[in-house]
Amino acid sequence: MSDDTPLTDRKFASRVDWNLMRTFVDIVRAGGIGAAARELNKQQPSISAALKRLEDHVGTTLLVRSANGVEMTAAGKAMMALCEDMLESARLVPHQIAQAIRRVEGIVRIQIVSAIVSAEFDEAIASFHRRHPGIRIEIRVSSWRQVLDALERGEVEVGIGYDNSVRGGLVYEPLFVERQQLYCGRSHPMFGYRISQPRELKDEAFVLGGEDEIEIVTHLRRRYGLGARVTGLAQDINEARRLIVCGVGIGFLPVPAVRSEIERGLLWPLLHADFEPSYEIFLLARAEPERDTATQLFIDEVFRRIRAIPRA
Repeated sequence: MSDDTPLTDRKFASRVDWNLMRTFVDIVRAGGIGAAARELNKQQPSISAALKRLEDHVGTTLLVRSANGVEMTAAGKAMMALCEDMLESARLVPHQIAQAIRRVEGIVRIQIVSAIVSAEFDEAIASFHRRHPGIRIEIRVSSWRQVLDALERGEVEVGIGYDNSVRGGLVYEPLFVERQQLYCGRSHPMFGYRISQPRELKDEAFVLGGEDEIEIVTHLRRRYGLGARVTGLAQDINEARRLIVCGVGIGFLPVPAVRSEIERGLLWPLLHADFEPSYEIFLLARAEPERDTATQLFIDEVFRRIRAIPRA
């Protein structure tokens, strides 16, 4: 094999400067050579030279200039995927070494919406604690909007909740699909009956969920005029459940969170299943954080369990 065929050079790994691959990733992520130079606080010619050296190593063009900065060629896309894999592997080195020598301590901070019912998440916590008893797990409950804001501000690295959009700085791993139902307490005149149309309940006293209310539930309420007469307000699902059980008003609650109350005859579902709003609950993590080892190992554990679940 001659030196004239760099694409198949068996000595490529020993000859290439790995920092060139890091620079290539920086150019792609920044959207151009000039932008990368500014972000890295380097001169533009040095960034251009690094790209040229990498292209010489692989024997083909990786990026071409465009009106928007640069665009990846087919080879560039392949290189980007490989570089991202290598960077991820390099980032995991200290975490895996710490795990191997059983010296992992620290704190895992998780922010979640209230009343989450997930066997997979619970099993992940139990398994993680058995493996790493020296790591403390802290869980903070808040509205779904506060979960997203805390993740974006870097206050926590892991979250569980709903999102009505997609934020570029977050990784979304589907956890389960949650449904909500409209319930009344045992003292309510409608207990034991199902309604044919939600608008039949537009004049009923209502318990609202405050900031914790999912947007699809808000839209359904407004469509049918529900919640015009508010007699209760709770920022936590568990407290909203308390008010509904006590007869303060009717209100929406997640179906998995009230199974016990249904079995004991404390709550009654008023809507037919066709009207139940449903939405996806995600395990959320920051896309490019500087995670400590404890948090990284926890995320690995949860992701591994979630991704092993067969999807229909």
